[in-house]
Amino acid sequence: MDMVAFKPGDSRHQAARKPTARSRVSNGRDVLPDVDGRSIIARRYRDIMSAIVIDQGGSDRISEARLQLIRRFSAAAVLAEQMEGALANGEQIDINEHATLSSTLVRLGQRIGLDRVPKDVSPTLAEYIEAIKGNPQP
Repeated sequence: MDMVAFKPGDSRHQAARKPTARSRVSNGRDVLPDVDGRSIIARRYRDIMSAIVIDQGGSDRISEARLQLIRRFSAAAVLAEQMEGALANGEQIDINEHATLSSTLVRLGQRIGLDRVPKDVSPTLAEYIEAIKGNPQP
């Protein structure tokens, strides 16, 4: 049985559950419910989402709420790209819909954070002391 993941400091008690008791999306098996993840759109959605999660420091460093915002941002970004592709192919698009989508992306991006969050790669005090012991200075 797997333990349901929770963040350090989370005061909610989480009981052990079988992986089958969670959705395929929660388990990371599917990108979205009832969606074939092999389609071009699904792959692009997953790529955008993955890139933003990495920019935010990785999946182990973001909250579920932030992940949900990233999912919404990714969906809106894919829609905007589809509209822009149609425009580039000479098709008409609804400029108001595109502007609304762009505004939504800006607001979501501000909430998620536009800057990359570096991972802390500094050694702990114990690791630093161990490294000094292993390499004595003359």
